[in-house]
Amino acid sequence: MSEAEARAAAPEARRGMTVRQARAVEYGIVALSVAALVMIFQPFALGLYSVGAALVIVAGLAFNLVPLARPGRPARSLVKATVVIVVIFAIVTALALGSAELYALYVSRA
Repeated sequence: MSEAEARAAAPEARRGMTVRQARAVEYGIVALSVAALVMIFQPFALGLYSVGAALVIVAGLAFNLVPLARPGRPARSLVKATVVIVVIFAIVTALALGSAELYALYVSRA
């Protein structure tokens, strides 16, 4: 890539997501949610129910990203928010599992 091409591409990168990219993120999150609900309410396979139950949690957390999927907004802000959500989810999960382990120890000693 020549310098002129790099300079021409630089303003576009600073502009943020295009309408198409923002819509793709938004529709992807909605599609994930619909797929999770279909998996939960299907009556055929227990394995699909388990996957759907996990996807409902993931889709619920991903819905926090929909307001950030706007044209002109930098994709970096979407990535930062995703990292924050994943870290908070990991901390909450660790606390929940840790408290369950502590309760199991308490009950087994009683």
